[in-house]
Amino acid sequence: MKILVINAGSSSLKYQLFDMENEQVLAKGNCERIGIDGSAIKHKQLIKGVEFSEQVEMKDHADAMKSVLAALTSSEHGCISSMDEINAVGHRVVHGGANFSESIIATDEIIETIKGLRDFAPLHTDASLMGIKGSTTAMPGKPQVLVFDTAFHQTMAPEAYMYGLSYDMYEEYGIRRYGMHGTSHRFVSGEMIKLLDKPAEDTKIVTCHLGNGSSITAVKGGKVVDTTMGFTPLAGVLMGTRSGDLDPAIVTYIMEKKGYTTSEMNDYMNKKCGFLGIGGHADCRDIESAAKSGDDKAQLVLDMLAYQVTKYIGSYTAAMGGLDAIVFTAGIGENTPSLRKAIADKLAPFGVKIDDEVNAKARVQSNIIKLSTDDSSVKLYLIPTNEELVIARDTARLVADIV
Repeated sequence: MKILVINAGSSSLKYQLFDMENEQVLAKGNCERIGIDGSAIKHKQLIKGVEFSEQVEMKDHADAMKSVLAALTSSEHGCISSMDEINAVGHRVVHGGANFSESIIATDEIIETIKGLRDFAPLHTDASLMGIKGSTTAMPGKPQVLVFDTAFHQTMAPEAYMYGLSYDMYEEYGIRRYGMHGTSHRFVSGEMIKLLDKPAEDTKIVTCHLGNGSSITAVKGGKVVDTTMGFTPLAGVLMGTRSGDLDPAIVTYIMEKKGYTTSEMNDYMNKKCGFLGIGGHADCRDIESAAKSGDDKAQLVLDMLAYQVTKYIGSYTAAMGGLDAIVFTAGIGENTPSLRKAIADKLAPFGVKIDDEVNAKARVQSNIIKLSTDDSSVKLYLIPTNEELVIARDTARLVADIV
């Protein structure tokens, strides 16, 4: 079975083609600047290691999908003879609200339900819908499976996902904690469960998805207990350009002082704060470099992030009644040894011990790496995330009986 995985942005479309016989990636690429002058496709056929890129007019995501299919079936750099070899398409959908607790095959009714959830994440939802529409237009009749970032977090109890607002805000507008990065947290926690020498239902894990957007999740017995992102991806620890958690009164205070509209305030908190707002750089690599050069504000960013992540790990340990393992994943989590060490050192009073030599070398690689010493009371692991594989697996499972 061959599964095409799609991750659509407003003007981009990333893809990977999987052979589910061995879960091998046959090809991958990205369509860029869709609907904009200079649109192009970058494609890599992984079996032969063939790469190419070219400019091609893509007025919408349907055109992008046609470019993808042309690349995949090309006699020069393709890996399949025709579209017929693709059994189904899996799509990443960021926000499924409380409506979807698992992946599902798309229908017209389900698409309408997703449109009704647009207010929760308008930019992401519109992009996902464009990707789905483009795929169904270019590949009519092929099953389309939707995998939601929020689904894994739907096991949270009401005391974890409810806010202290009047209850009618939840009933009328669905205001509650939803969480994000669920597909990533599901993958790395599942891999960590395999590494622990105990029944899955007895495991207690904190997964740290640290990137330009970051979230920390408590996973007990394979199910989410709590997570840092909330109603939107703005909540939790500070991020590349997002503020993270705030006293809500700060919002109205700044709006009054600066004369910001609601749109301007939302833009400020999402795009001008976090690493960028404090340290002058949105990329953690630039922050690290500046800190090493003696930039106090850049160092403050790293100190704040380590402190906030540690604080969440501690609180989630209490919420789960213990802790077996901590997992670091995503761009920062996988490639920033100094941050991992800072977090581990802060947790030393709880018996957490990191192997400094192993940790220092663990970056820019694709292997699972044990970072803790043998006598550490909590296991520390670097587990590269693979959201695309989760999407491919869910898609294959759901269409197994219909293709």
